[in-house]
This record gives sequence, C-alpha cells and structure tokens, in this order.
Amino acid sequence: MNVDLKIAQAASLKPIGEIAARLGIDQDALIPYGKSKAKIQWSTVRRLMQAPKAKLVLVTAISPTPAGEGKTTTSIGLCDGLRALGVNAALALREPSLGPVFGVKGGAAGGGYAQVVPMEELNLHFTGDIHAVTAAHNLLCALLDNHIFQGNALHIDLDNIAFKRVMDMNDRQLRAVRSGVGGGNKGVERDDGFDITAASEVMAVLCLAQDLVDLKRRLGNIVVAYDTQGKAVTAAMLGAQGAMTALLKDALLPNLVQTLEGAPAFVHGGPFANIAHGCNTVIATKTALGCADWVVTEAGFGADLGAEKFFDIKCRMSGIWPQAVVLVATIRALKYHGGVEKEQLNAPDVDAVKRGLGNLTHHIDNIKSLGLPVVVAINAFAADTDAEQQCVADACAAAGVPVERCTAWAHGGQGALGLARAVMQAAGDTQPKFVYDTQLSI
Repeated sequence: MNVDLKIAQAASLKPIGEIAARLGIDQDALIPYGKSKAKIQWSTVRRLMQAPKAKLVLVTAISPTPAGEGKTTTSIGLCDGLRALGVNAALALREPSLGPVFGVKGGAAGGGYAQVVPMEELNLHFTGDIHAVTAAHNLLCALLDNHIFQGNALHIDLDNIAFKRVMDMNDRQLRAVRSGVGGGNKGVERDDGFDITAASEVMAVLCLAQDLVDLKRRLGNIVVAYDTQGKAVTAAMLGAQGAMTALLKDALLPNLVQTLEGAPAFVHGGPFANIAHGCNTVIATKTALGCADWVVTEAGFGADLGAEKFFDIKCRMSGIWPQAVVLVATIRALKYHGGVEKEQLNAPDVDAVKRGLGNLTHHIDNIKSLGLPVVVAINAFAADTDAEQQCVADACAAAGVPVERCTAWAHGGQGALGLARAVMQAAGDTQPKFVYDTQLSI
C-alpha cells in the first residue's frame, strides 16, 4: 500500500464541527458532507470576507522538476508548525483534479505526516465542485451549438469557435474530435474537442469571483467564438450566464477539511497554473483571512509562473497581499537543475547542487523585487548530505534570506517548527507591487 494512503487511513479525524469551532465558526454555519468535511453557508462567508485580519503567507517553489518539490506538503507542514507554536493558523489550498490523480502526478493532499484528510475523498469527487464546473462549462457548449443549429442569428464562424468541451480526466483521444456528424437532429457538423476541467475558463472564473453577482458577470464575459466579421461572441450574448451560475451556486461555497494534526484547511477551486492562475478561490482565501491569525496558501508551478499569477491576477483582483513568501526547494531538484539525470539524484553531488543554485537565487531575486520577504524551505529527503545542505545555506546567506530544513513529510508540524518561526520573524508590513500595469498594451 502507498505510504501516504496508509498514514491517511490510520488517522483519527476530528468531527468537522470541532475543526470549524477552532476558527470561531458555529456548527449552524456548516453544510456537512459527512462527518469530516463541510461547506460554509454564504451568510458566514460574506461576514468573514468583509473583515480580514490574518497575515497571509504564500508558498511557492523553484522551477518544477520530475523529482517534485513538495509545495503542498510544505504548506501543510508549515500550518501545522504554526499551530504547534500556539498560532491560530489555517490553510487555503486548491482541490485536486482527477486527471493528475490518476496520472503521473498523483493526488494533491500533501504527503507523509503533512496531509489534508480525508485524503481519498479529497482526491475522488470531494464535494462535487469540479463536476459542477464541468456541467456549467458543457452547458455553455450545448447552448452554443444549439444556437448554431437553430439558425445562427449571431453569425458565428464555425471555423473560429474558441471553446471546447471539458471532462475531469486525461483523455487524449478526445482532444480533437468531429462533432455533429450525421447532420439533421444530430447537430451541425464541426471540429471540436475536450480539455480537462481544471483548464476551463469557468474554473478560473469561479476562483476569482467574489460572490454570485460577480460570478454571473464574469461568466457572461467568457468569449466562446467569433462571428464572420471577427467580433467576439460571449456567453452573455447566448444568454447562458444565468443557468451556468445556477449550476455553480453551491460550488461557490468554500469547503472546510483538516490536516492530520487537526489544522483547519479550506480546500476550494482548482485551476491549473500553466493554463489559468493556479490558485485556490478568492472566496476561500478571504474567508480564512477573516477567521484565522495566519493563513498559508499556495500557488502552482514555480515562482516565475504560479507566484507571479498569484500577485498580478489574484491579489490585484481581490485586494489581498502576502506578508511573507516561502520558496520551496529540494536538494534533488537543485541537482536536476545542475544537470543530473533523475535516476542519479540520490547520489551525493555538491558540484551539481552549486550548478543548480542559479535557479534558486533567480527566484529569490524575482520575489524580493516585489518588496516581499523570502524564506527558503528545503524540503528534506533522506539522501540529502550535510555538504549539500551547507551549500544551499551558504547561497541563501549570500542572497540575504533565511533558509530552514523542513522535515514535515516525516515529522508533521514538529518537522516545520524552524520554518514556522522563520516565517513569523520574516513577515512584515508589505505593500502591493505588481510586475506590470494593466493599462499597458499587449
């Protein structure tokens, strides 16, 4: 049996009402999905969103490698570590997509003793949010094709449709299909295809929306095609936004679960960072900020992609801003950036670490250029040597940033106490500073 699964199945979960109480959320505010997970009613969410009080910590990483860096494991360990120090901390993370769960990446619930639970339910269907996104997206596709079938009053160009269907699975056979084959009641024949749900613009919209009204407006702005004159055709022009919003009304409510150590975790929304902005929902993050003292969140991929989108898209649109950034790296990943093949990463190689440090230091420079304090977290592996770790410590000292070895996978929150202390010490009064101005031309 997989080690992570074995640990998760052996865990004794607290009732979700007890987890909510740790944040001052009443039992009556919960919509339970079984004993260990729940959504939070909108009246409570709205109240908490209006009064953010917590310090926000973003966890990002160096450029991704096949060896994996462990952002989620580090995020969970950091939150558990903060709570072990007596801090009222909470997590705000993304939901896993079934595609990666059944693909090479696996789940998105952390690992070892730094996990969000119930792990199996989290990775398989959870509260149905991603399925709701799938339904809302495909409803828009159906309305688009029905409009064309009923006479195409908007003069949509069949060769310039920019909106494929989606499903929450890796199925390359459906990436390019011919739909409506046969004509007549079977529809209008055209080229079509399927993307994965996490890449849907509907998912990105859900994660940026502030309430139902904002969600409906954003859904209506989605461009689905272009007419024969090259003008954009939107979901609002098809009259689709109201029905789509109805399908997403429950998915808009944030989900509450827990870590293995009982830390509250808001797990909500799951846009991919290479397609969209790669962050959990604005609603979940703001809800956490309104009921905790420290909130740990995460952005997908490396700092140059996920963190940049977190700053320039999510923070800009929501008005939030972190007080500190954790940059996750592993000795293995640094060796990979230094030219070592994946199969050889467990072998000691200080020179390869030195060659790979350029990646780490460049990410540090990028984050510091925004006026944000950085703490480097070395996600520890058993094969790491003292010499390799010292090499990283020296580079971080030269860059003027603290570095902490994190053993959260093996030891849970106790393995992240040093990281938690370093983050609390580094966090400061920061001001938003974006990479670009939205008034710039393309």
